[in-house]
Amino acid sequence: MKLIVGLGNPGKEYEKTRHNAGFIVVDEMAKMAKIDISKNKFEALMGEYMQNGEKIILVKPQTYMNLSGESVRK
Repeated sequence: MKLIVGLGNPGKEYEKTRHNAGFIVVDEMAKMAKIDISKNKFEALMGEYMQNGEKIILVKPQTYMNLSGESVRK
């Protein structure tokens, strides 16, 4: 299993800024894998898929970047 966490800040004001580069990368990965990242769990939006027999979990913590460790830890 692989956990891929894209860091960013929630909210419209950060949506397409350098502060959300991690969210943008995870969104592109989800698009390529044709999965939805909308499952709300552990203070994060998540989606998962299988690749070459391995589970890949994409995560976008919905805490601010400096608190993203709390979401990831859960």
